[in-house]
Amino acid sequence: MNPRSQAWFGVRQLVVGLVVAAAAVPVWVASAAAQPVVVTDKGSVVGFDTLTMHKFLGIPYAAPPVGDLRWQPPEAHADWLTPIDASAFANHCPQPFTPFGRETDTEDCLYLNVYTPNHKGFVRDVRHRKPVMVWIHGGALLTGESDDYDPTVLVEKGDVVVVTINYRLGALGFLAHPALTAESPDLASGNYGLMDQQFALRWVQNNIRAFGGNPRRVTIFGESAGGLSVHSQLGSPLAAGLFQRAIVQSGAYLLTQPTLASGETQGSAFATLVGCVDQSAACLRAVPVDQIIANQGNTETSTTPVIDGKVFTEPLKTAFSSGRFNRVPVMEGSNHDEYRLFVGLQEVINGGPLTDAQYPDAIAALLQIPPTLVPLFVGEYPITGPGAYPSPSIALGALATDAAFACNARTVSRSLSFFVQTYAYEFNDEAAPELFLPPVSFPYGAAHASEIQYLFNPDGAPFPSPLNADQQVLADMMVHYWTRFARSGKPKMPRAPVWPRYSLLKGEAVFSLVPPPQTPGPESGFGLDHKCAFWASLGV
Repeated sequence: MNPRSQAWFGVRQLVVGLVVAAAAVPVWVASAAAQPVVVTDKGSVVGFDTLTMHKFLGIPYAAPPVGDLRWQPPEAHADWLTPIDASAFANHCPQPFTPFGRETDTEDCLYLNVYTPNHKGFVRDVRHRKPVMVWIHGGALLTGESDDYDPTVLVEKGDVVVVTINYRLGALGFLAHPALTAESPDLASGNYGLMDQQFALRWVQNNIRAFGGNPRRVTIFGESAGGLSVHSQLGSPLAAGLFQRAIVQSGAYLLTQPTLASGETQGSAFATLVGCVDQSAACLRAVPVDQIIANQGNTETSTTPVIDGKVFTEPLKTAFSSGRFNRVPVMEGSNHDEYRLFVGLQEVINGGPLTDAQYPDAIAALLQIPPTLVPLFVGEYPITGPGAYPSPSIALGALATDAAFACNARTVSRSLSFFVQTYAYEFNDEAAPELFLPPVSFPYGAAHASEIQYLFNPDGAPFPSPLNADQQVLADMMVHYWTRFARSGKPKMPRAPVWPRYSLLKGEAVFSLVPPPQTPGPESGFGLDHKCAFWASLGV
């Protein structure tokens, strides 16, 4: 493997390792207890009200993927005659305990939640139905759940309907295997979590009118693996027509998907690990969930989307550069210090900071390259001499941020901008509170996932910290940019800094999201700041 492919493979694997038509038109009915009731295409759901919202939690959107339905595309849920109590979250999908998700082994997990403005009844006039924003959670396709994201501010201030979804994770969501391929009518396997997301989007198309939403004005948005999922739906032929806008937050870290054959090789290794020496689908479906969770996510059995010929027909990078994707307006963004979160996580695990002496070996391990190639990267990200970074941790964070996130986001923005309205951003609050990890030896800066708390109330975060007054100003602005984009396809609003469309012909403006006393606006030198020419020279 040459240095170019070695460097990219290493970053990609570590990022993935560390870190888813109605039979009748549904209608709203009033309940005797003044609880909001909606009739969906499968049956009624009973939600509850707050002062500003109707909430419907734990709505099943597909059949439980258990038993014979494990490692099958999602299927329709059976109708129900008794109204479902939608006042509490339902199960989320199987995963281990991490700072980024809550442990569970329950496979019955395909549920979604709907939050809609409380206007004393639902809007049934098509002219006044609300834009819909469907949130896809992150967590490296291994962890996370819909109920950690409270969209109150988006619903209240943006006057939109928000839907948050669960989807199958890890091996249960992304295992490719020859036996599963052989039994498929499409001769495809893997990508079950992405098919879950598409099934949820079809549920939205069939049912969201009853909740006051407009199925012709649907925005999908997500962060990290949720952002990768948004990219995946942009690139999947099966998602055509299911959404009209897309927002990608820190999701550009995996633009080249492995082939089905490669995925099957890893799937066969996984089957051996869980005791299925015969490599049969029957054996795989009989494996206890805890064994699946314990053996997923390592570099030998990585569970990522694959080019299966069904969900994906080509790598995302190729689809975007060729124009063979679902052409809708896109917001594409990253955070200035993405990888500091993962460097901080490693410091917490190791019980101490990265030292100067350890820095070269850390680069070799991150990029999976031999020691002889390390000086090339140390020279570009030095810790001594001219241009030195303040610490090895910050230097390593910058290196991986540039390679895995920033420059890839720039590549995507460049490609998409030839075909659709594209708006690029960089989240730049260097004092953003860290939600998931305790303090470490260096500042987290604008780390991976730190922008989430500017859009959602941070439910479930281990280390929540209130935004200060200046950060709240930025948060309010971001909420309005995001919801205006959902409404019009343009992140523009009166009396706010103008966010220009991304264009190679007009300077490739990347909109910098900063709190006062700074002013958000186009930044110059994004590519220079993130050393994108250096990474391009390596083929990254």
